[in-house]
Amino acid sequence: MRVIVRTVSELFITVGTVIVLFVAYVLFWTGVQADRVMDDQIDSLQQQWAREPAAAPRASASPAPPKPYSKGKPFAIMYIPRLGFTWNKPVLEGTGAATLKKGLGHYAGTTRLGQTGNFSVAGHRRTYGDPLKDFPKLRRGDAVVLTDGTTWFTYRIDQGPYKTVPTDVEVIDPVPRKSGYTRPGRYLTLTTCEPEWGHSHRLIVWAHLDSTQPVEAGRPKALRR
Repeated sequence: MRVIVRTVSELFITVGTVIVLFVAYVLFWTGVQADRVMDDQIDSLQQQWAREPAAAPRASASPAPPKPYSKGKPFAIMYIPRLGFTWNKPVLEGTGAATLKKGLGHYAGTTRLGQTGNFSVAGHRRTYGDPLKDFPKLRRGDAVVLTDGTTWFTYRIDQGPYKTVPTDVEVIDPVPRKSGYTRPGRYLTLTTCEPEWGHSHRLIVWAHLDSTQPVEAGRPKALRR
């Protein structure tokens, strides 16, 4: 009987240790890895932009259409001052599991950054760096600023956080029905999971493009302390 009790006790201790290690991995180590990966994505983008010469305008030729975003690759950096003046995350093309481990993901098929339509982005609430952990703090009037290396785009939140279910795909429509918008415009949708450690629902905020300026003009007002 003592052998059985000791064996069962050791088994419980082993299982408990494995669970604790797994929780530590999910809560801590994935965050460390994700932060490193996101920092690398941002550094890579900034180095790429520094190498790219500014294109000289040619009056006699029509501008070439922009290149499509590359799946799984970063193309912009997002800043949300409400979440902290040091908060910045890379935005990559696509919303697959592997992509969202590296930063925020642009919903393929939604409009390009700054263009007419609904530029829609998703991100993890928890794990993998907790990029949108404080999403519920967002309020109407808050700035969401992005840059693609040539232009600063400042969006202003109009509504949210709005709670819905994952099947409510209308939230990323060109004119989202529940956003309060009634006509085409230059919109931004941000989505993340709800509750904080679950994924049964989604939290949404909608914003409109408030202003743009070239990067040569310096950081936009929303990012100045």
